[in-house]
Amino acid sequence: MNIEVKTSIKPVDYVKSMKILEQRVEDVFNGKEDELLWIIEHTATYTAGTSSNNEDLLDKNIKVLKTKRGGKLTYHGPGQKVVYFVLNLNKREKDIRALVTKIENCIIAILKEYKIDSYSDKKNIGIWTGVGNETMKVAAIGIRVKRWIAYHGFAINVSNNLDGYKGIVPCGIKDKGITNLKKLGVKNYSKINKIIIKKFLNTFL
Repeated sequence: MNIEVKTSIKPVDYVKSMKILEQRVEDVFNGKEDELLWIIEHTATYTAGTSSNNEDLLDKNIKVLKTKRGGKLTYHGPGQKVVYFVLNLNKREKDIRALVTKIENCIIAILKEYKIDSYSDKKNIGIWTGVGNETMKVAAIGIRVKRWIAYHGFAINVSNNLDGYKGIVPCGIKDKGITNLKKLGVKNYSKINKIIIKKFLNTFL
């Protein structure tokens, strides 16, 4: 199985990235293209997943883009690594729960490289870490499966401005906070793309 790896240095417009992703899904399904791993950052954007609701939008002036991924409201912005993938489950295990578990374990392995202990939560999707007595989210997961092609992906907060989350209830979770690698004391994250690629390919190749 071949996975094409792409990284975009400059922030990519969210709508543009979705068009590229949707086209890749079609091409992978039809056997025209390899599977994909694409690491990007977005300009400041709020997106709503298929299970989002208006109650989670605290600042009604925020413009929200509707998306086909699972999950609720979230914020993307510079300093957050958005890891998109297109994986053909027709040629893999047709088990969405197993796929999510692999993604969770992949993110946990990435964070371990920075000596961050993190974990998944069956009730609240995403990857979490303990900060003092608080539980903080450090990575979000949102996946869609179309004709057994899994796509969208996950986002790791690296050095993004956490104020961007103030106008929403991120992922519909009110009683837990949001953090990033920078706040967790990581001073050098220049090699994070290489680490993401290595751990992802270790998981899926």
